[in-house]
Amino acid sequence: MSTEMAAGHREIAFKLLKADAHKILKLIEVQMENLTMPQCPLYEEVLDTQMFGLSREIDFAVRLDLIQAEEGRALLESLERQLSALHEASTKNK
Repeated sequence: MSTEMAAGHREIAFKLLKADAHKILKLIEVQMENLTMPQCPLYEEVLDTQMFGLSREIDFAVRLDLIQAEEGRALLESLERQLSALHEASTKNK
């Protein structure tokens, strides 16, 4: 595989992982606004399941050498910070 092709695959993989992280954030936003409180077991289960799935995707991309492990950790940490801020904002508004 050429260096250019590998770089293209890496860029695509990271964009897809970022899109999946964004989908999780939006899913949780909708759930918090419309369905359940953050203390609800359903909320916790959805969040845990989605975060576990994303972490597995990231692990797979790292093993394929499509992203660096540090990039994957940074993506998960960023999502966790965003979700924490969302949770904090929702509890203040209720």
